[in-house]
Amino acid sequence: MPRYWWLAVVAVALVWLLFALQSMLMPFFVAMVVAYLGDPLANRLERLGLSRPLAVSGVFLVLLLVVALGLLILIPLLVQQVRQFTQAVPAIIDWVQTVLGPQVQAWTGYDPSAELDNLRETLAEHWQQAGGTLAQVLGQVGRSGMAFVTWATYVSLIPVVAFYLLLDWRRLMQSIRNLLPRQWEPDIMRLAARCDEVLAAFLRGQLLVMLCLGVVYALGLTLMGLRFGLLIGLLAGLASIVPFLGFIVGIAAALIVAFFQFGSWLALAGVVVVFCIGQALESTVLQPKLLGDRIGLHPVAVIFAVLAGGNLFGFTGVLLALPAAAVIMVLLREVNDRYKNSTLYDAARHGRGDEESR
Repeated sequence: MPRYWWLAVVAVALVWLLFALQSMLMPFFVAMVVAYLGDPLANRLERLGLSRPLAVSGVFLVLLLVVALGLLILIPLLVQQVRQFTQAVPAIIDWVQTVLGPQVQAWTGYDPSAELDNLRETLAEHWQQAGGTLAQVLGQVGRSGMAFVTWATYVSLIPVVAFYLLLDWRRLMQSIRNLLPRQWEPDIMRLAARCDEVLAAFLRGQLLVMLCLGVVYALGLTLMGLRFGLLIGLLAGLASIVPFLGFIVGIAAALIVAFFQFGSWLALAGVVVVFCIGQALESTVLQPKLLGDRIGLHPVAVIFAVLAGGNLFGFTGVLLALPAAAVIMVLLREVNDRYKNSTLYDAARHGRGDEESR
């Protein structure tokens, strides 16, 4: 066992380094994810005859066009819908106070009017102070020049680091493989291939599932004339990273908006139909085609991984939580397989095997 102590020392040192440098690791982790996602496309462009630098440049050109188009199209629409939502909140409070409040008082004997008045005053106060708050934030950014420069530097580092990682991805992977102890290389490479399969299924597949669900929800709600349909659809798509959370959040918000906007059972039924179509597409087309059964993360494990990652490493931990959980799941399956084949689990079977071999 003493010869393995150095591995434990290296592992402890790596964990300590992660905690010590977590404030500056975010651009590097994000760049690694971008490079990992872009590597298959770069390889495909190479097979078409492009050199590696040209292939990587092509990948970044595609990413730049997608991000630019998304920002140009989505940001104005989202800003407009957020503004409309803030304008609709007072009407919702009025309805709750004049219609729902008396019903609650009649059923329970509790009068919520005082709390609703306080809520109305608080919201009005914050809306009036919104411009002043924004000015204070901008002023603070101006006074904290170094903090803003540091943040801008971290963000600008992401495409630079991702470009060089993607350019030398194959060489980096080969260098890591050459450093592995020769007696462990076959097992490590086998586990790495399984981890790569799971990560590819999650990172590429889950992101595509979220995008498709967001588009389906936003398009369906917008076509039925629901206000904030784009906003609700995008939020539901993002929340779909946790199984069923996007469906629950999206349909609850859409039903509330449809109730206040239309006030008819037909509109509520239309919202239910839109989200049922999204769930049917996810279960019959998106999940089997894009994810399959390769990830195998339980919904509770997904929630725990996201919360634990955010608690330990902040935003960086949230980004890495599910990929790390997927890799840990692969390693746990390997440990389980080895345990099931060990004498500790079934000594009688191994004893019979030894007798037969003799």
